Amino acid sequence: MKKITIVGAGRVGETTAQILAEEELCREVALFDVREDVPEGIALDIVQTAPFFEFDCAVHGSNDPRILKDSDLVIVTAGFPRKPGMSRADVLESNVRVIDEVTDHILAYAPETMVLMVSNPVDTLTYRVAQRTGWSRNRVFGQAGVLDASRMASFIAQETGFSARDITTMVLGGHGDTMVPVPRFCTINGVPLSYFLPEDRVEAIMERTRKGGAEILALRKNSSAYDAPGAAVAAMVDAIVNNRRRLLPCVALLEGEYGEADIAMGVPCVLGEKGVESILELELNEREQADFTQSASAVRSEIERLRDIR
Repeated sequence: MKKITIVGAGRVGETTAQILAEEELCREVALFDVREDVPEGIALDIVQTAPFFEFDCAVHGSNDPRILKDSDLVIVTAGFPRKPGMSRADVLESNVRVIDEVTDHILAYAPETMVLMVSNPVDTLTYRVAQRTGWSRNRVFGQAGVLDASRMASFIAQETGFSARDITTMVLGGHGDTMVPVPRFCTINGVPLSYFLPEDRVEAIMERTRKGGAEILALRKNSSAYDAPGAAVAAMVDAIVNNRRRLLPCVALLEGEYGEADIAMGVPCVLGEKGVESILELELNEREQADFTQSASAVRSEIERLRDIR
């Protein structure tokens, strides 16, 4: 991949840019932000780490949306962050206007690109971008499940004492309080999680996973999470750039899978050089399906709100 543009040079955007450059996942990282001089300053700071991390990736920034031109992938992190006590849905009205403008810039300057949404509420805004562009679901998708699954894996590692490297987790549904951690598909080096932890401890981990972002926000007070989100985005980019065809939980447009359609939310996706290449439809048990349906209802209520936002 030659060029990746990150829209939004906030903390998530900056962290993502640093990781993409360090791992040389493309030849050029561009940062676009409306704040004067900010993306240029961040780009210059990242470039000056090149001698330490030994990368040759070019990094530059601009306030001009024409920087999007020739992007192979656009990562959207722009928008207003939530504050302590706010849900992701609380920033919908302010962020949808930002994302509409960003989408119009993408259509004007990078009409052949793929779009990876990160801005919250990510499920609803992924749906918005897909509707506004009219693009197929392989080209417009969102990051949430990779981050939520990594949080769950880290909590399991803390609880069990096992290496996080051996822990595989799966989190479905909307990126919010109704997300659906699925412990039945969680393993430690292939061994089911239930072999190591009793049900009450698993339930506690599931609840902590749902509140993972809010926990960090409450502790940091002046900032939401950005290190783990940036790393999660980079993992998705790596799967695309290197055509790894990884099975990762991503926000995708559903067309009947899991009994849902005309909605975007987290499901297991095969991620490769064409973006979302396919969706894996797991056989959920009665409780899992009920939780997924409840999560879909929460996302649909946000999508309905879009109709009133001009």
